[in-house]
Amino acid sequence: MQKNNKLKGDFSRRKFLKQSLVASSVFIVPRHVLGGVGFTAPSDQLVIAAIGAGGKGASDIKNASVNGRERVAALCDVDFSGSAKRSVENFPKAKLYNDYRIMLEQEKDIDAVTISTPDHVHGPAAAFAMQRGKHVYVQKPMTHNIREARLLTKMARDKKVVTQMGNQGGSNPLHSMVQRWIDSGSLGKISKVQIWTNRPVWPQGSAMPAPDESKKPKDLYWDLWLGPAEFKPYTPNLHPFNWRGWWDYGTGALGDVGCHLIDIPFRALGLKYPTDAECSVSSIYSQMWTPDYHPEGCPPSSFITLHFAATEKSKSPIEMTWSDGGLRPSRPEIIPADKDFGGANSANGVLIIGEKGLITTNINDSSPMMPKLYLNDGTTEFGPETASTEEPEYGHQRKWVDACKAGFGSKEHKGLTSSFDYAGPMTETVLMGNLAIRSYMLKKQTGNDVQFYGRKKLLWDGDNMKITNLEEANQFVGRTYRKGWEV
Repeated sequence: MQKNNKLKGDFSRRKFLKQSLVASSVFIVPRHVLGGVGFTAPSDQLVIAAIGAGGKGASDIKNASVNGRERVAALCDVDFSGSAKRSVENFPKAKLYNDYRIMLEQEKDIDAVTISTPDHVHGPAAAFAMQRGKHVYVQKPMTHNIREARLLTKMARDKKVVTQMGNQGGSNPLHSMVQRWIDSGSLGKISKVQIWTNRPVWPQGSAMPAPDESKKPKDLYWDLWLGPAEFKPYTPNLHPFNWRGWWDYGTGALGDVGCHLIDIPFRALGLKYPTDAECSVSSIYSQMWTPDYHPEGCPPSSFITLHFAATEKSKSPIEMTWSDGGLRPSRPEIIPADKDFGGANSANGVLIIGEKGLITTNINDSSPMMPKLYLNDGTTEFGPETASTEEPEYGHQRKWVDACKAGFGSKEHKGLTSSFDYAGPMTETVLMGNLAIRSYMLKKQTGNDVQFYGRKKLLWDGDNMKITNLEEANQFVGRTYRKGWEV
């Protein structure tokens, strides 16, 4: 934490005032009188830096500062001409960096970092910070690939750092309502979960744009933006948002909202690694009979099936389906025909289906979760239709900060809803869907004969992190890194 520059050695403001009392018997004025209501002494502040200060990073670092209670010492971004300007305005005393590696080597007082970059930098940045003993808050998905998620989960324990993934809906108190319905046995035996989203809401499914150096923003450090990905000349329409649809940088619709939607049943049912994955994806036809083939990017929509073994909470095996691109399951008969299911306009949602009824919820990011219980006997119970929270994003960042200050293994740390011990396995489940999609596009061609040999159910050995029935699929468990960006 930040040291009090006026007091050397082990002295803190608190110790100094206590010793002054002993020496002089002078009454100590309470700290809140000295510094004002809510004052936090510099020696009690967490020193934080942002890796990715624009977009979602702007709210992440602002919320982590807890209204100025903590000290934001540095901001790192590859383009301060964009939305990162908000963070510079909010924290005018913070030092500015373009390369997080240089920032963390030079700013020795940093205790913790928020990481809100494109997906492909999450793992390298988090690993670099944790190796130096920094606590980390990492936007969802926790990592770009399964190997990184497994490695970072272990690293957090080994380095004894406090971690949190940025799926803020995990701190939504309405999870307790869903948990109560499940734990009480209201649904009876649960066998199926259906999840859907209207994402992608960015261009996806077409060819990668052509490089064009003439269109590069003047203040963008493109090589740093690429990070671990293979070098290529500046390509427009990737930074700052549309990178999501390209495997080198993003993780598609699953990476965007899977950690919000899948989180609800994964948490409530106590799920572990899936046992298999199978998918189908939609095609775009620019000519008759021949679908466009762009394996470097995510498809416009997909349908994925995952299976899970029984757990203490689920009691029986679970089949989970995911659909994106605006595709959603058929309305269950138990839900009235004129009522939305999931969220508003049924655009995103979760169905947890049991033998006695079902639970439906919306996405759990900062949207209203809208939990509803429908039982076959006509019983219903509904949660609130609007989101209610006393602090931004359910205090997800603030709780992480409090846990950092309390320390690894503290009750505050154990109370976090998305520390890497939980977020790692859940992220692996999300990314397993992407592994299936990428395997679906594998092909061999002999003359005019084309074989898509990855279009099968992929059997997953979670403990050993390996597809057991298609070796070529294992290339998508990890990735190749540019020198200097390895994990």
